[in-house]
Amino acid sequence: MIPPSLLSKVAAAPDDPGCYLWKDAEARVIYVGKAKHLRRRIASYVQRLDEHPPRTLRMIQEAVDLEWLITGSEVEALLTESLLIKELQPRFNVLLKDGKDYPLLAVTREEFPRVFITRDKNLAGADLLGPFPSAGELQRAYHFLQRAFRFRTCELDIHEADKGRRNFAACLNWHIKRCSAPCTTRIDAAAYGDDIRALRAFVTGRAAKGPLLGQLNERMRASAKELRFEDAARIRDQIAALERLKERGRLSDYREPAAPVIDIGAGVKALQEHLGLAGPARVIEGFDIAHLHGHHVVASLVQFVGGVPNKDGYRRFRVKGAMEQARNDDFASMREVVGRRYRRLRDEGQPFPDLVLIDGGLGQLNAALAALEAEGVVLPAIVGLAKAEETIVRPGGATLRLPRRDAGLRLLQYVRDEAHRFCRRYYHLLQRQALDAPREGGS
Repeated sequence: MIPPSLLSKVAAAPDDPGCYLWKDAEARVIYVGKAKHLRRRIASYVQRLDEHPPRTLRMIQEAVDLEWLITGSEVEALLTESLLIKELQPRFNVLLKDGKDYPLLAVTREEFPRVFITRDKNLAGADLLGPFPSAGELQRAYHFLQRAFRFRTCELDIHEADKGRRNFAACLNWHIKRCSAPCTTRIDAAAYGDDIRALRAFVTGRAAKGPLLGQLNERMRASAKELRFEDAARIRDQIAALERLKERGRLSDYREPAAPVIDIGAGVKALQEHLGLAGPARVIEGFDIAHLHGHHVVASLVQFVGGVPNKDGYRRFRVKGAMEQARNDDFASMREVVGRRYRRLRDEGQPFPDLVLIDGGLGQLNAALAALEAEGVVLPAIVGLAKAEETIVRPGGATLRLPRRDAGLRLLQYVRDEAHRFCRRYYHLLQRQALDAPREGGS
């Protein structure tokens, strides 16, 4: 029989992400868990008791009290859960107390520390954070941390005094903003160390995101004042990532997408050969437009790196001017969003993709080319993909028909289909918001 006072607490639980702590009659924490939705997860413990495994049922029978901690996201909940289990050693959290080697986050003690996941709890030369109950969830949180704090994952022996850093070329991780490239002179040991300290504060500081954001803002202002604009921009991006975590902090958002059933490597190589590219199409960006009779006009940009989606590079656009001029003018919409995208990359000094794919035929491609010409931007390569015959359309109107099973064509189809999916998702979101608005206003 569950005490009525405990049932009242269960009913009062918020529907936020966070951690929950079950306590026994002596006020000892006997179990710690995390949840994307606290109320739903906690309520599941007191429903259908006969369906619980014996260990869970025994824990519920001993529990007389409940406490919870709200976090800003499911990612933070995972990190907080690990800290709580390590500190409190709850009796029913057997996952981390059964002698198995559970995943840990390692931060090396090098001049430019590396950060990686390990199961070696006796690893020398590194500080270990964790352990974590789920390797999969830690991997997804790791992807977020890498995007936010841009630490290195390579095994290079890097020292600030090494003059070779001046001529070293940054790897792909720098180009997609997952590393600050300490192998080059783009960042010094002091600034890199500050980023690692911010990472540690985020991972180990329970409810420390607020103070951390304040510290990052101070660092950004100081860097700008000292005219260190690259450092200021990097810290600005860290702040944006942490603030965005509140809005889309689901662990599922940081799952690395599975590769499709195609040979990715062969696809990248085939596109280089078919299109006469100077090098492999490592970074591909694809555009699509969606609207209904000129309403809720949106566009999507998806980015593929090494042949797989890089969700950090995805962008959504609300088309501003095209539909005011002409309803259903997909060409004007494409011209607007392509111009906005590559004007920004040009102004920020960011690298252009190796290949741009426009969803559509010669009309859409010409609209994109007109936007690039107006902005004075020259891309390495840009093509359209006409849906009817799956024909590759090139500037000037030349077309290329490839066999249906060609690896290069299938990779382009994958980019096009992902751009379409992402665009439709945004379109339906705006459509739902528009439908809900009158109901909310009339209630």
